[in-house]
Amino acid sequence: MVCNDWGGPTGLGFALFNPDRVRALVIMSTWAWPLPPAEFHRRIFPWRMMHAPLVGPYLGRHNALAGRGIVDRMKFRDEAQSAYEGILPDSGSRLLTWTWPRWIPLDDTARGLERFEWLEHELKKSKFPTLLVWGREDEVFNHKTFATHFKDILPHAEGPELVTGRHFLQEDSGVEIAEKISDFLDRIDGSKP
Repeated sequence: MVCNDWGGPTGLGFALFNPDRVRALVIMSTWAWPLPPAEFHRRIFPWRMMHAPLVGPYLGRHNALAGRGIVDRMKFRDEAQSAYEGILPDSGSRLLTWTWPRWIPLDDTARGLERFEWLEHELKKSKFPTLLVWGREDEVFNHKTFATHFKDILPHAEGPELVTGRHFLQEDSGVEIAEKISDFLDRIDGSKP
């Protein structure tokens, strides 16, 4: 199971409920606990604006933040942005992209707090083989805060392996990440030392 961004809480929750269907975890630039302590989540723009009742929906509907999570924005615009826009062509289809971030707890009154408390508690019991891969330039879930916290929760995890990349690191270092995942799976299968 490869988990990035909202795929972290979603995929990790799936893995914990369905351990017989998951072989291993690859966790990339995400989180799985109640309160993100990173500086990014305290900023007015773009983070707190996304939580604002009027501005947040506007940013989401108009795709105002597209490409912000990429190091090489020109390459992304030329090679990948159309794929993202193809599956999310209008404001209605982008509803989740601006609704989900508003579920990230910013304080202890957040509506998703209990779910994230559960997730962190259960993840600490996990014995899944795990690889951490992080974008060096990710300011949303910076590696010094978030990958370190995952190592505290999952001390058996390999990594973090740092690659060139911001929040959507797969767009900047996809081939390198694929090689790291392939090597990791070979190691846990015993075919590579």
